[in-house]
Amino acid sequence: MKVLLDIDRDYKETKVVIETPILDDSVQEVLDFIKGRETEFLVGKVDEMQHILKPQDIHFFHTENDSVLAVNANGSYKLKEKLYELEDILPSNKFIRLSKSVIANLHELSRFEASFNGTLCVYFKSGVKEYVSRTYVSAIKEALKMNRRKNG
Repeated sequence: MKVLLDIDRDYKETKVVIETPILDDSVQEVLDFIKGRETEFLVGKVDEMQHILKPQDIHFFHTENDSVLAVNANGSYKLKEKLYELEDILPSNKFIRLSKSVIANLHELSRFEASFNGTLCVYFKSGVKEYVSRTYVSAIKEALKMNRRKNG
């Protein structure tokens, strides 16, 4: 991988351009690193109080009554972002979509249980469980395989 750095005081903002023939694991890692740097924190609301949340501390995000909630060890926080916006800004090697209404932190998952209808039941370290819809089962398996290769 070639790296080109061009520093010029005339530039108004930082721009990252990646030119690649294919999107492989190394390119995805660079993208995830950049995305992770951009999203150092999220703001969640409980009643009228605003809380600063670190993405790595979030167990999962889910929709409830037309709102998006971030759940961590301390409770649930209402976010202004939509799930698809979170999916775009969070690193894909740490967060994965479980269903239309849930995005999970892979590092907070504890175990899986297969259901008879082709879905998976996911248990978080906190004891909470969510279901993976069939559409996302293969993506989950692939994400876990990729992380296992990197760590093992």
